[in-house]
Amino acid sequence: MSDTITIRVKCFSHVKQALKKDELALSIPKGSSTDVVINAVLDMAGGKLNAIKMRVAVNHSYEPEPIMLKEGDEVALIPPVQGG
Repeated sequence: MSDTITIRVKCFSHVKQALKKDELALSIPKGSSTDVVINAVLDMAGGKLNAIKMRVAVNHSYEPEPIMLKEGDEVALIPPVQGG
């Protein structure tokens, strides 16, 4: 039995620009919360997202507080909307 789970991360706006991807698969330890995902994405972005506050949705539902994730969950990281 594996000690990790795989989730899908949907990237929008600033996150998509920083990672140059609109979606990625991320393996995280079992029992991880959405905070682990945010920190992993911030690390991958190499500081480009440190000043950006993001909202988090899990399986199409906004989550104001960190929640535990399970295998196959979809986590969307939604930064403020860009103008244009």
